Amino acid sequence: MTPEARARQTIDALLTQAGWHVCDVANANIHAGDGAVKGVAIREFPLNPGHGFADYLLYVNGKACGVIEAKKEGATLSGVEVQSARYAQGLPATLPAWRRPLPFVFESTGVETRFTNGLDPSPRARTLFAFFRPDLLFAWLQSAVPPSAHVLAAGTLSTGEPASALLAPSGTFLARLQHMPPLVTEWGQGGASYQLWPAQIKAIQNLETSLAANKPKALIQMATGSGKTFTAISFIYRLIKFGGARRVLFLVDRGNLARQTKKEFDAYASPHNAYKFGEEFIVQHLQSNQLDTSARVVICTIQRMFSMLKGRELAEEDDEVSFLPLPLAGEGRGEGDLFKDPEPIGYNPAIPIESFDIVVTDEAHRSIYNLWRQVLEYFDAYLIGLTATPNKQTFGFFNQNLVMEYGHAQAVADGVNVNYDVYRIKTEVTEAGAKVDKGYWLETQDKATRRKTAWQLDEDFEYEPTELDRAVQTPDQIRTMVRTLRDKWQVDLFPHRQELPKTLVFAKDDNHAEKIVEILREEFGRGNEFAQKITYRTTGTSPEQLIKDFRTAYYPRVAVTVDMIATGTDIKPVEIVMFMRSVKSRSFFEQMKGRGVRVCNPTDLMQVNPGEHLRKDHFVIVDCVGVCERDKTDSRPMDQKKSVPLDKLLQEVALGNVQDEVLSSVAARLSRLDKDLDEDDQARIIEASGGHSLRDLARGIVQALNAEEDEGLPPTVRAELVEAQRTQAAQPFTNPTLRELILKLRQKADFVIDTVTQDNLLHAGFAEGSDRAKELVQSFEAFIAQHKDEITALQILYNRPTRAPLKFEDIKALADALHSPPHLIDESALWQAYAALNKTRVKGTSQRRLLTDLVSLVRFAMQQDNELVPYPERVQANFKAWLAQQSSLPLPLGEGRGEGSPPPHPPFTPEQLHWLEMIRDHIAANLGIEIEDFGYAPFEQEGGLGKVHQLFGAELPTVIETLNRELAA
Repeated sequence: MTPEARARQTIDALLTQAGWHVCDVANANIHAGDGAVKGVAIREFPLNPGHGFADYLLYVNGKACGVIEAKKEGATLSGVEVQSARYAQGLPATLPAWRRPLPFVFESTGVETRFTNGLDPSPRARTLFAFFRPDLLFAWLQSAVPPSAHVLAAGTLSTGEPASALLAPSGTFLARLQHMPPLVTEWGQGGASYQLWPAQIKAIQNLETSLAANKPKALIQMATGSGKTFTAISFIYRLIKFGGARRVLFLVDRGNLARQTKKEFDAYASPHNAYKFGEEFIVQHLQSNQLDTSARVVICTIQRMFSMLKGRELAEEDDEVSFLPLPLAGEGRGEGDLFKDPEPIGYNPAIPIESFDIVVTDEAHRSIYNLWRQVLEYFDAYLIGLTATPNKQTFGFFNQNLVMEYGHAQAVADGVNVNYDVYRIKTEVTEAGAKVDKGYWLETQDKATRRKTAWQLDEDFEYEPTELDRAVQTPDQIRTMVRTLRDKWQVDLFPHRQELPKTLVFAKDDNHAEKIVEILREEFGRGNEFAQKITYRTTGTSPEQLIKDFRTAYYPRVAVTVDMIATGTDIKPVEIVMFMRSVKSRSFFEQMKGRGVRVCNPTDLMQVNPGEHLRKDHFVIVDCVGVCERDKTDSRPMDQKKSVPLDKLLQEVALGNVQDEVLSSVAARLSRLDKDLDEDDQARIIEASGGHSLRDLARGIVQALNAEEDEGLPPTVRAELVEAQRTQAAQPFTNPTLRELILKLRQKADFVIDTVTQDNLLHAGFAEGSDRAKELVQSFEAFIAQHKDEITALQILYNRPTRAPLKFEDIKALADALHSPPHLIDESALWQAYAALNKTRVKGTSQRRLLTDLVSLVRFAMQQDNELVPYPERVQANFKAWLAQQSSLPLPLGEGRGEGSPPPHPPFTPEQLHWLEMIRDHIAANLGIEIEDFGYAPFEQEGGLGKVHQLFGAELPTVIETLNRELAA
C-alpha cells in the first residue's frame, strides 16, 4: 500500500467516526446517513475542467459544502491550501451547493488536519485533531443564512426577543466576536452590588480583542487573590450571551477546586438581567462520564476529561488528587495499574472535537505538560489560560500571547492583595545537620507501616540538613521551630492579638506533617481540634470539610499540609504561612505563598477570630528553612510521581512503560538512593545490574529522555528511535533480581528518628534587608517627599521639627492617607520594615503601635531623629527630663515649702505626680491635652476637672501649656 493510500485509509476511518458516510462516486447517495443531519464524503469527485478531482467532496443534507485534500503522512499542509481552495471553486454549476465557493476546506494526512472556514471573517487555516461532525457544519450554514422577510415581518420571536435580533451578526463564533457590546463594569444595588476591578476590566477587554483577532491561545496572569475566577466567569458569560459560544469547558486539577468554582458560577449575578448565572445557563460540575449536552458551562478536572476521552471511568476519589496517575485502559485499580505510557488520545465519537468553543484552564502553568496537554489540544476551541505564576514554558505554550499581566505588587497597591513580612527562624540542626556519637540508641521507622525499631549505633551517625525529614527526622528540631512560633507569634508577629491567627504550615511529606501536628498540639497545650493535618492521606473527616472548617470556623487554628492547599484553594483568613520545607520551583513557591495574600473582609475575619477587632492588612511568612533566600527556577522537579511507591514505578518500567514522567521519577529516586549506599551495597548493585551503579542507571535514563531528535526523519521513524533509546535505558530493570535488591536497599535506608540530638535556636526575627522591607520604606519616604506641602502633619513636622504643635486630627488625616489605595501603608508593618533594615536603630518592635507613632516614623524618615523610638517612650523621656528640671528650680513663694530656697524634696505631692503621669500618658496617645479632656476617662473616674483644679489651682492652664510644649516630641 502506498503512503497516499494509507493516509486515505486513516482519513476514511476518521470521517466515519465523526458521523460521515464515506463512498465512491459510483455508489454515491448524497442523502445517506442515519441522523437528522446527513453528511456524505464522496471520494475522487470530478470537478469542472481545469480543477481536477477533489479527494473528498462533502455533502450535508443533500448540498455540497466543502472539500478535503488528502496528502501522505509527513507532508506539510500549508502549501496545499491554494490547491484545495481551487477545488472549492470547481464544483459544477449543475450540482446543489450551500454557497459558492464551497465554504469548508480541509487538508489532511490522517495524522495532521488543517481547516479553513470560509464563513469566518478573514478566513485563516487552523489545525484540528480530527474532522467535524456534519451537524456542526449544518449549524454554521444555517446561521449564515439571513432571516426570511416573513419572519422579520412577524415582529417578535418565540423567545420574546425582537425579530430584528436575527439581523445581528451570526454565523461562526469568530464572526460574532467582531460585534461584542460594551462591557458593564458596575451593576446591582445594595448588598448585591458588583464592580469589576480595573485589572479585571482590562483582562476581559484585552481577551475579547485577542479572540476577535482570531488568536487561538491567550494567557491571563493575575495575582493570587485578585479575582481570576470572577474575571473568568465574567468573560465566559459575555462569550455565551453575546458571542454565542455553544459550550465552555472550565478545567481545574482537583475536585475541591471544581466545587469551589461551581459555587462561584452559581453566585454570579448577571449584569444584564435579574438572573444568576446558573439560572440563565446550565452549569454542570462533571462528576461522572456523562456530559450534559444542554449545559453551557462544564466544570471538570483535567484528569476526568482525560479519562473520558480515553473511554475509561475515573474513581470519584481520584478527582480529589492533583494530576493523579491514571489506570491502564480497561483495567481495574490493582497493583500494576497506576498509570501507563500515555498512548496518544484518539478521536472519541462520544466527545467530538467541536464539543466546546472555549476551553479555560485554571492554574495553566501546571496543565500544559505531557498527557494533560493532549486534553487541551483535542478540542477545536480557543484556549484561555489562567495563572498567577507563569513560567517560560507557559508563555511558550500560549504563543507569548499574554493579554493581561497583573502581579502581586500592583495587586497590593490596588488593595486587591495584602503584602507580607518574612520572619526567619534558624536552628542549629536546620542549618548544619547533626552528629550522634556511637553507642546511642536511635529509632528507625518503616515508612509504609510506621512501625518503629530501636537501633543502637555501632559508629557515629552524621546527617546533612538536606536529609532532614526525608531520611532522618529530628523531633527536637521540629519542636524548636514550633516552640519558637509559640513564644514569638504574639511578641513579634501579632502583638495585639489574643489567639494565634489562622496558620498554614507546609511540610515535606505525610510523615513530616504527622509529626508537626503532634508537636503543635503538645507545645501549645491544645486539643486535637487546634491543629489538623490536611493531606491526600487524611482519613475520617474529609479534606474538603477540614478545609471548610479552616476557612470559616474557629478551629482548626493551624492546618498542616504537603501540597493539597498549596494552590488554588481560597482560604482568606490565613495570616501566617509557615514553611518547614524547601521549594525549588519559583512557580510553586509563589502559589504556596499566595495562600496568605488574599484580602479578607473584617466580618469574615472576625468570624474565625471572635472577640477581636481587627483587619487583615498583611500576612507573615515564617521561614524555617531559608526558602525565601534561595534562588528558584522555572524547571519542573524530576520526581513527578511522588505519590507512587518505588516498587510500582519499577514494575511499570519492567513491563515496558517508558513514559517521560515514569522514567524521570525512577531516575530521581535512584539518584537519591545512590547517595545512601555504602561500598558493599554499591558492589551488590553493580553485580546485579551487569556492571552499572545506580548513578549510571539514572544517568542513562536522563540521557535517553534528553536525546535530540533528527528532524530530517519522518515522524514515525523519529518516534521509533526515541522509543528504542528509552527502552534500552530501561532494560536493566527487566531483571527482577535487580528490582528486588533496589527495594531491599531502599527499605534499609528507611527513616531514621534521631531522638538524641537537642536543637538550639540560632535566630528568630524579621528577615534582614528583605525586598518587602525595602519596598515599604521606599514607598513611605517617597510619600513624605511627595506630600510634604499638602498634608498638614507633614507641613508642621517639616517646618518645625521640634516641639511641633501637632493635633491628633492632623496625624489621623496623615494615617488615613497612608492607609488608602494605592499606598496601603500600615504603621505596624512600616515599623517592622525599618527594624528589618536597621535593627540597632529601631526600638519597640514588639509593642503595639499607637497612631501617634507616626510622628516618630516621619521624624526618623526625615532623619530628624537618629533612632526610631515609640512615641510614648519619647514622651516618657521628655517627662522625666521636665521633672528633673522642676526639682532643680526654687519653688515660688507662698506655697508653704520654704521662703524661696531650693526644695529639699520633689516639687509635687504624690497625688499631683499621679495626675501629671495621667496627663503624660494622654499626651503620648493624643499628642496633647485640653481642659475639656478632663471630663473623660481616665480622669473622670478620679474626680475629673474639679479634682485637677483642686490639685493645681490657678496654675492648671500653665501646667497644661507647659506639658503640651515640653512633652510633644
